[in-house]
Amino acid sequence: MDEPQAITRLKQGDLTGLEFLVRQYQVKAVHTATLVTGDPALAEDLVQSAFLRLAHTIDQFDDQRPFRPWFLRSVVNAAVKAAKRQQRSQSLDEPTEAVVRWLLDTGPQPEALVETSELRQTVWSAIQQLTPEQRAVIVQRHFLDMSEAEMVASFQRPASTVKWWLHTARNRLKNLLGAYRNEAENEHEE
Repeated sequence: MDEPQAITRLKQGDLTGLEFLVRQYQVKAVHTATLVTGDPALAEDLVQSAFLRLAHTIDQFDDQRPFRPWFLRSVVNAAVKAAKRQQRSQSLDEPTEAVVRWLLDTGPQPEALVETSELRQTVWSAIQQLTPEQRAVIVQRHFLDMSEAEMVASFQRPASTVKWWLHTARNRLKNLLGAYRNEAENEHEE
């Protein structure tokens, strides 16, 4: 079975189509939601809900368009909403232990692992200092490789707004990561 067949089956009420789509997109969707929310357990719940919604809203999908951006847009939108709710109830400054483990590379080289771990934790901390919208545009552009046109469609906002969010998010990350780089250079000089 391929993706168009799975979508057709799902539109006909055959849940084997949904099973195929879950196998194809679950991992990418959970990673995407985790990057936006900062909470792997919440991300899994959001993705499960997104697949359930998909089973009910598949008739709204236009077969002439690519499925992946359409589906992942719903995941990103749900993750942004959840991150906003989460932000009101808790601080996202400190990554959870589960997120840190998820970001770690378990490769066989201990020295590289330590450096990679520190860098990933730094990048993770910097990303979490962004607004949910800024995190979403960074995830869509750099993790999902979406074009600006796809992002405009995803957010249903003018191109200028999406470009501004992307510009401010990149600048904020650059400043946050620049401070880390300066800190690291000062440690090496001492």
